[in-house]
Amino acid sequence: MSGRPPSSPAAIFTAVSLAIVAAAMAAAIYGGSTPLIGYVVGISAATIALYGYDKRAAVKERLRVPEKVLHVLALLGGSPAALLSRQMFRHKTSKVAFRIWFWAIVVVQLVVIAAAFWWRFHPPAWLPEALRPSDR
Repeated sequence: MSGRPPSSPAAIFTAVSLAIVAAAMAAAIYGGSTPLIGYVVGISAATIALYGYDKRAAVKERLRVPEKVLHVLALLGGSPAALLSRQMFRHKTSKVAFRIWFWAIVVVQLVVIAAAFWWRFHPPAWLPEALRPSDR
């Protein structure tokens, strides 16, 4: 025994996800693209990878990806990949609590996107002129 406490599954799979996202962002920057493109590709790849791993782990009775990690990936932008993965792997499709949280995350994301668009085209009167979006 090494004397070190075992790592939690959440920490392990979060680290794996961060590594995938960081690698995709680095590849995007190296390839001359924006880090945002790398982030979207990375969060999507991490989401698909962890859903696929978790489905296989469920069948083989191995270390599972905690649901909170899958939900955080969806919340951070991986919800389209999560939706695709749920159908592709037929995973997490029947557990009601998981579905409720997943769709709640999607609704929150849609509200935030709608609010951002509204704010962009209808800035509040109290917003200083320097912070208003320019009409280009």
